[in-house]
Amino acid sequence: MTSQVATHLPAPPEKARTEWHVPAMLALALGGFGIGTTEFVTMGLLPDIAHAMNVSEPTAGHAVSAYALGVVIGAPVLAALCARVPRKRLLIALMIAFTVGNAATVVAPSFQSLVVARFVSGLPHGAYFGVASLAAATLAPAGQRAKAVAAVMLGLSAANVVGVPAATWLGQHLGWRDAFVVVVLIGITTVAALARFVPELTGMKTTNPMTELGALRRSQVLLTLAVGAVGFGGMFAVYTYITTTLTDVAGMSLGLVPLVLMLFGLGMVAGNIVGGVLADRGVDRAVFFAMVAMVVVLAGFVAAAHNPFTAAVGAFLVGATGAALAPGLQTRLMDVAADAQTLAAALNHAALNIANAAGAWLGGLVIAAGLGYTAPAAVGAGLAVVGTLLFVVTVWVGRRTSVGHDQ
Repeated sequence: MTSQVATHLPAPPEKARTEWHVPAMLALALGGFGIGTTEFVTMGLLPDIAHAMNVSEPTAGHAVSAYALGVVIGAPVLAALCARVPRKRLLIALMIAFTVGNAATVVAPSFQSLVVARFVSGLPHGAYFGVASLAAATLAPAGQRAKAVAAVMLGLSAANVVGVPAATWLGQHLGWRDAFVVVVLIGITTVAALARFVPELTGMKTTNPMTELGALRRSQVLLTLAVGAVGFGGMFAVYTYITTTLTDVAGMSLGLVPLVLMLFGLGMVAGNIVGGVLADRGVDRAVFFAMVAMVVVLAGFVAAAHNPFTAAVGAFLVGATGAALAPGLQTRLMDVAADAQTLAAALNHAALNIANAAGAWLGGLVIAAGLGYTAPAAVGAGLAVVGTLLFVVTVWVGRRTSVGHDQ
């Protein structure tokens, strides 16, 4: 399958870049590192949070869903309302809000207040990644847009190699709140890095709320978002309950869980890099192959979870296939959004967090029904199948629409 969408990404105001703006890319990725750490560490510490707050593990999963819901609501609202704000200033403001939300998580006195704090922490997530992805595309050398998007997403992937395992270990040994203290420190560092190293991004035009909301009238934007919202749910269905799956099903000791989380993160790093390279060669083809790979890996994890070695390999592959999908989806949305790129790019993360919330919820449902901790992988494989079929329909509709316009 080859990409049939037109490119509408912003070009640098002067001549095309030939070199990477490395300090700015690192600053943008550092924000992704903090966001990835806070999003995934909650899943790794779910048993600890459940015990400390005196709730069941499926109930504790509501904290994961609350964060995801914050992303879903915050992405379109902030992207539209802040359309006129200069991009660098907006990036800094979003990271400050993210840091404040995580500070509230640290001091939450009850489970109800924790859920609220996680919701608030999620509000800036989608808008930050949307603006940061567009900023990276603007700063990237010609012909390397998807690699630039992947570079920003690499921060999220790297969080699962370093940030999440380290914060999980800290949370298990000192208390789950200390994990989020680490996130607050990352947020503060990111604010300073953005202010120091990111240029003023004059190549990125500010728009207005109505222009950005125009993305919601484009069928290809909505269909691509639906692919992410459905297809990505499988990864989260598995990852949300990964700790108990590894200890109770695979028979691992709790001390080995951070190492498997690190493998999951390494898979995300590898998948993110491969996904960016493939997307620069053909966006639609890259998305399709990633979706099919997710189906195979999630179905295989049902059996792989019963052995410590195969469970660890399976965790790596679940992370790899999920991350390989993200650059292609992000780039496709930026391609089909025309002049509403900020909202479309932000909505990608809203869609992925609908997948996060749905995956956590569906995984909790099948566990609560007594089907065991391998059942979420089976549910995830089903979601990936539906997402793959939906993407085929999306490309077909896009081609028919393109042909109709040509005629």
